[in-house]
Amino acid sequence: MTYTRRLQLLSGASACLMAVLSLIPQISQAVPSYARQTGMACAACHTTYPELTAFGRSFKLNGYVMTGIKQIESSRKGSEAGVKINEVLPISAMLTASVTHLSKAQPGTQNGDVALPQEFSIFFAGEITPHIGSFIQVTYEQESGSVGFDNTDIRYANRATFAGADTIYGVTLNNNPTVEDPWNTTPAWGFPFASSPVAPTPAASPLIAELGQDVAGIGAYSLWNNHLYANVTLYRSAHQGDFPPNALSEMTIKGLAPYWRLAWQQNLGADYLEVGTFGMQTRLYPDGISGLTDKYTDLALDAQYEHPMGTDMLTVRGSYIHEKQNLDRSFIDGNSANTSNTLKALNLNGTYHLGTTAAFSLGYFSNTGSTDAGLYAPNPVDGSANGSPDSNGYILQASYLPWQNTQFSLQYTGYDKFNGSSGNYDGSGRDASDNNTLFLHAWLVW
Repeated sequence: MTYTRRLQLLSGASACLMAVLSLIPQISQAVPSYARQTGMACAACHTTYPELTAFGRSFKLNGYVMTGIKQIESSRKGSEAGVKINEVLPISAMLTASVTHLSKAQPGTQNGDVALPQEFSIFFAGEITPHIGSFIQVTYEQESGSVGFDNTDIRYANRATFAGADTIYGVTLNNNPTVEDPWNTTPAWGFPFASSPVAPTPAASPLIAELGQDVAGIGAYSLWNNHLYANVTLYRSAHQGDFPPNALSEMTIKGLAPYWRLAWQQNLGADYLEVGTFGMQTRLYPDGISGLTDKYTDLALDAQYEHPMGTDMLTVRGSYIHEKQNLDRSFIDGNSANTSNTLKALNLNGTYHLGTTAAFSLGYFSNTGSTDAGLYAPNPVDGSANGSPDSNGYILQASYLPWQNTQFSLQYTGYDKFNGSSGNYDGSGRDASDNNTLFLHAWLVW
């Protein structure tokens, strides 16, 4: 249950910066190493963390490399190439703490769980060379009691003229499908931006949302004329603590898994609109590294709309993911009752940003899919009595930002249906509303 964020280019920076500054809605918060590097407030790149502003999206696409601080520079004889390093090391830290209270405690567990820290992260985030920058996060999680690589995105970026229009192009090396995306509609950066590490969650979610930190991918992207964005990344399994994949490994990709992304962004007067599509096709060995595989094809639509209201901002986001599952291996192994299934995930949410100090969010989510008693069997709390993965509910959240690097949130998640039913969904007497969750969260970055 990890979440976090990310965040231009040195050559031609002044012209690029002037073009982008006109798009900045002044709202709040960033990985402070980027703020130290650019000399700009966190509000230039973020609304409530980790939502990106127009400038934040441009900063990311241009490789995290725009800098306004003094650098150590030298060049080779007869060449501009040499070394160009920021005098300030691009390191930041993040600490989160939380309290979780369920409507009804899980059997045999204590309610009112306190996590301190829920997570503690160190970031190496900023320029490496004039065209290469990074967002690298290493995290300790209380839930697992371990330290590991979290979201990571290292990218090369440059600019050129293509078909008569300015074009940003680059290469990304990352470990989470959609982490390279600049919008807050895809799984890696979607709402809710933080959630409880101990509250029950629905049994099913699209595979594209489950591969973070378990894969490595390299891809190419471009933004043409500040409108058309395209990205293709190829992923391969990179299990942490289980390398190389072997006969005991689980959920290992066969060959390469392609991820694709296409989006159009447009300013509509003072308003902003993005509409797009993304998807991924993955062949997996559920166990081991040989034999039959399961095949997952995820196709998605998304949109993001921003409406400035003086110093306030209304943001509306939505995504719909349709997943087709061919479960040849799981069926043969007796882990699925069907050879093929579908899963559909809908996520709609909106946030009203009250100046730079508060934000109020409302979200709706729905997962529906094929009934499969092999995949979704009865089990206390996390099972399904009728073999259905269907779950839906809502999220209410209020956030307060007394300072740009400090955020306190109160979040309430309510379930109308959980794993196929409203009442006795698990076959052990637990109702969907028993999993309603009150989550108090503190987020500090410096």
